[in-house]
Amino acid sequence: MTMHETYDSVWDAISDTPEQAANLRARAELMQQIVALIKASGWKQTEAAKHCGVTQPRINDLLRGRVSRFSLDALVNIATALGQRVHLALKAA
Repeated sequence: MTMHETYDSVWDAISDTPEQAANLRARAELMQQIVALIKASGWKQTEAAKHCGVTQPRINDLLRGRVSRFSLDALVNIATALGQRVHLALKAA
């Protein structure tokens, strides 16, 4: 009989450490919120890039959910360029 491991999230499954999983989870959540702002604005990728202060290929990576290509710093900078304030909260595990 084969034993299967279970995880709390996909980030826990693909990460080597809980710290790495937490970082991936935070980046993914921030990316989703930024993508929602871009879509709600109705911008094409080139327009979004101008508003976010990045290149169009970076917006493409963002819209495709390529989490590994963005640091938390980069995502905070993009959110700030869109007139948003990033707020972090700690929650007991």
